Amino acid sequence: MLGLEFRRRRGMGAAMPSTSKAGGCFLTLFLLVGFFYGLSIRNPLQGTLIGLGVGILFAIVTWLIDRRRRG
Repeated sequence: MLGLEFRRRRGMGAAMPSTSKAGGCFLTLFLLVGFFYGLSIRNPLQGTLIGLGVGILFAIVTWLIDRRRRG
């Protein structure tokens, strides 16, 4: 129609490869665990920061393993 080509797209962009590993789940999990640990020691900020550090560490390790595996 008038030289315009319409294509149906699903979603906003290209699909992510199914072989990649996500490390963000570790960040979320350890933030929550750290917060509750902080509540138990009556210092939620300290627990949250500890959880954040551990979560970042696990996310980076997951990313490095995935990067090495892909080549």
